[in-house]
Amino acid sequence: MKILVVEDERELREVICKSLEKERYIVECAEDFYTASNKINDYDYDCIILDIMLPGGNGLTLLEELKKLRKKESVIIVSAKDSVEDKVAGLNLGADDYLTKPFHLAELNARVKCMIRRNQQSGEMNIVLSNLTMYPDQHTLYINDKELVLNRKEFDLLYYFVTNPNRLIEKGALAEAVWGDYIDQADSFDFIYSQVKNLRKKMKNAGAEPEIKAVYGFGYKMIVKE
Repeated sequence: MKILVVEDERELREVICKSLEKERYIVECAEDFYTASNKINDYDYDCIILDIMLPGGNGLTLLEELKKLRKKESVIIVSAKDSVEDKVAGLNLGADDYLTKPFHLAELNARVKCMIRRNQQSGEMNIVLSNLTMYPDQHTLYINDKELVLNRKEFDLLYYFVTNPNRLIEKGALAEAVWGDYIDQADSFDFIYSQVKNLRKKMKNAGAEPEIKAVYGFGYKMIVKE
């Protein structure tokens, strides 16, 4: 699960990012309008935390960009501006929630979880595919009601697969979704291959019915039989 934090105040940005990373999200940051605009155009996110007042532009303009691009990211506006007009403008442009500064990190984390769950899991706390049940909030996985322990990257990879069932996924898209800004640390596609190989082995040994298949020269596809 990947989140973009758009906030120009360095200390607040770092605190938010560290808090979300503790929740095991992949977090990317943007400190100004230009950086945020490039990221929004180039990448997809599960949730965007967006400040309105930014160096180089206005956060509401970024909301307009998202609308034009027809992207489905959940957006939570965080702003020191508490006027009704600003809230209405943000919500009318497609924001899902509005949080006024100062706020408690626990409240922000709770709202992020709510947005992601509503957007990707139809409001449910778990994801069920055949005999596989995944609880993203708890970072747990069950096969035939028996828990299967995965490391963090294996879990992140599986989450991406189960939210994109029966879809062909390029290795590059998979790496960017799971590693985000730290993609260079993945040491090319060999690391991805190793992680997916381990994940497939664990799932097979546990008797999982959904199967991750390698598509030569392209990437992977999770096969879920009807």
